[in-house]
Amino acid sequence: MSRIGKLPVYLPAGVTVEVAADNTVSVKGPLGTLSQKVDSDITVTVGTHTDARTNEEKPAVLVTRPTNQPRHRSMHGLYRALINNMVVGVTKGYEIKQELVGVGFKAEVKGQVLEMSLGYSHDTHFLLPAEVTATAVTEKKGAPIVTLKSIDKQLVGQVAAKLRSLRKPEPYKGKGIKFVGEVIRRKAGKSAGAK
Repeated sequence: MSRIGKLPVYLPAGVTVEVAADNTVSVKGPLGTLSQKVDSDITVTVGTHTDARTNEEKPAVLVTRPTNQPRHRSMHGLYRALINNMVVGVTKGYEIKQELVGVGFKAEVKGQVLEMSLGYSHDTHFLLPAEVTATAVTEKKGAPIVTLKSIDKQLVGQVAAKLRSLRKPEPYKGKGIKFVGEVIRRKAGKSAGAK
């Protein structure tokens, strides 16, 4: 049995889950609505489940698979994780912070467009999807920090990866767009290796 797949997804207050006839799971919460198409072999049921820690009945989503085939086993854990991500997304949301490291690097948000100076001869304009909101903060003598927020974990991660690809951090001076807390492996320059 998949260790992740067999875990129930407990629903916080204010979150409702509906399973359509075509096996599309819709999760509605205080921050919005998300939906995910689930493979027809996987069964998603909404009901109540006894929480082992508190020993009380709670509303939960259970994901089950028909057989032990490798294909069914892999999808079992995947769809349970995706449904859990949707539940967390509509209640708390997801946030990714990125740092622009470099002399003269700037970031400014104008509506759904992120304008950045990344050391090129021109400014870079990055159009954000409607579901993602961004804020840019530049503290005194600090690198600009861009914060991306969304209820969709997959989408916010994809946008952050695309943003990072505009100027990947280089290993000599560490200039580029990096995630806050990310450690860049540094290399010694030519002068250090020529001795």
